[in-house]
Amino acid sequence: MHHLALIEKTQSLIAAGDIVGAEHALVELADREGDGALMAVLEQLPPKDVLAVIREYDSSRETILNAMLSPELFARAVVIEKQYRDLTRAHLRGMMNSVIFRQGGTPVDFLTAIGDLEGGAEALADYFEEKWSRIEAFARTGTFDTVEDDGDMLSEDDLRANAYARPKLDEDEVADADWMQLAWLLRYECVDLFIEMLLVLRAKARAFELGLDEEEAPEDDARVETGDTDRGKATPAALDPDEESAI
Repeated sequence: MHHLALIEKTQSLIAAGDIVGAEHALVELADREGDGALMAVLEQLPPKDVLAVIREYDSSRETILNAMLSPELFARAVVIEKQYRDLTRAHLRGMMNSVIFRQGGTPVDFLTAIGDLEGGAEALADYFEEKWSRIEAFARTGTFDTVEDDGDMLSEDDLRANAYARPKLDEDEVADADWMQLAWLLRYECVDLFIEMLLVLRAKARAFELGLDEEEAPEDDARVETGDTDRGKATPAALDPDEESAI
């Protein structure tokens, strides 16, 4: 394989914790042989190694790696980000914003690819975790204003009945390349995924209120096992469950 040595070098650097060195090796390849060569190598790297590099994205500078990721490759990395157990979700949000809203990109393609993988809705719920009440307000009223929040939540049936309501906000009004725009795109461009994500987000919030781990949430809450949904079954995550993690 033409790039086998570089792939092995990159994996060794990542395993050793030298993420900067791994990124530098990949960028050098692109400079030397072009974007096509870089894309070929990225497609051959395990998702965990791609994730190890792109989750360290620094918003103060551009990187060719984020510009080259396909929606499918990015999605495979996103769904395993939780292995890092980053309670702040800062890396997840930074990584998703930088790639999904990259210049000339098509955000819906990335959201669709994430939603098509088992664990995709959970990853999106993690992304919105700190904004739960405002996402609930958006689902109920079409705005992010929680001033009139009465604590009521729409049922799943009501969410679906309300899904195709005319937007109260134009995308331009929330085009922040951040969580508001992502929520808008989900609700109006990826309706089923938005609802699935919100149900998972509710389960996370319920578990937090009860002081439980997410896996311990009561059976009668709003928890949804996305592995049993049509989305979860449509395209299982392209990961080897026995693959060792470099994390």
